[in-house]
Amino acid sequence: MDYDLTVIGAGIHGAAVAHEAAANGYRVLVLEQYAEAALGTSSKSSKLIHGGLRYLESAQFKLVRECLQERKRLLKEQPDLVSLTPFYIPVYRQTSRSPWLIACGLGLYTLLGGKGFRLLRKSEWPTMNGLRTSDLRAVFRYWDARTDDKRLTERIISEAVSRGAEVHYNTVFQSARCNPNACTVTFAKNGKEHSLTSRALINATGPWVNDVLKDVTPVIKPLGMELVQGTHIVVPGTLGNRVYYLEAPQDQRAVFAMPWKDRIMIGTTETAYRGDPAHVHPLESEISYLLETWNHHFEKKLNREDVIDSFVGLRVLPSSDGSAFKRSRETRIHQDLSSPNILSIYGGKLTSHRTTAKHVLNRLPAAMRR
Repeated sequence: MDYDLTVIGAGIHGAAVAHEAAANGYRVLVLEQYAEAALGTSSKSSKLIHGGLRYLESAQFKLVRECLQERKRLLKEQPDLVSLTPFYIPVYRQTSRSPWLIACGLGLYTLLGGKGFRLLRKSEWPTMNGLRTSDLRAVFRYWDARTDDKRLTERIISEAVSRGAEVHYNTVFQSARCNPNACTVTFAKNGKEHSLTSRALINATGPWVNDVLKDVTPVIKPLGMELVQGTHIVVPGTLGNRVYYLEAPQDQRAVFAMPWKDRIMIGTTETAYRGDPAHVHPLESEISYLLETWNHHFEKKLNREDVIDSFVGLRVLPSSDGSAFKRSRETRIHQDLSSPNILSIYGGKLTSHRTTAKHVLNRLPAAMRR
């Protein structure tokens, strides 16, 4: 047997599984289609290490607590990459959530592991980076964390390699034929076809998760999923060390405005996507949506010409007729009992990558666990 685990995908979850598995003595190989780690959604997130304040509205208490615990760990273990940052929530007369409701949510967030919050005095409002003060009812400050998602992923996979994992970049997975004891994995690299044997196969390919399952034998029925694209824009300016949690006036979604490489990043959107994940791109309607949200909250107005850059990632969400904003962000680990050594990761959060990796290893067949 060549490897214990073959992990397909070097995004944040593939990197985390490789790291956790190598740390526990497994022989691990990671296959990545791109030339670097985290060139997909894992480098196109909102760069937040957070509990997910808005998830409280849909009663995802377990997820929020889990993410807040992981935030605490990452602040301690990766202090140069993960930094605690003040977040500000402005509440206007037109805001759908009242000050008392937001205060209740922030109180629950604190109880679940947050750092605490306070209501800013009115005399402090003029210091808020040109925040519009007309019809402003309240401004809350709480704490969450930011990171560089790509650098974090690269560090995790680098540490996995230092523990013995192998990574093959520019490598395209082609097929896997599995029985309960082993998988024969075929892949292409440098124009040549290769194969290997592995005791288990971990499908950590994000938006490609069901495409990969189509090339696995025996046939495994995939989970229902939808791809939802999230676009961010980068504009000139500075916010210091402040992040603003803004309610989009168009649909009452949460949009963040935050510092990013001496500029301002604004995001994200939620737009259904049905094409090839490799071809996703920001839509003009999404860019307009983000500009309108900024202009609703700040005195200095932005227009299309102010957009320096834009980027987009894809979320994997459960199939549903409801709004993407209200759907569960819980990670789903799919495992067919007839093929217990094939595991697929659906969705998941940047913040809780290690917890997801632990859950994956705990779901391996009993004979494989260490």
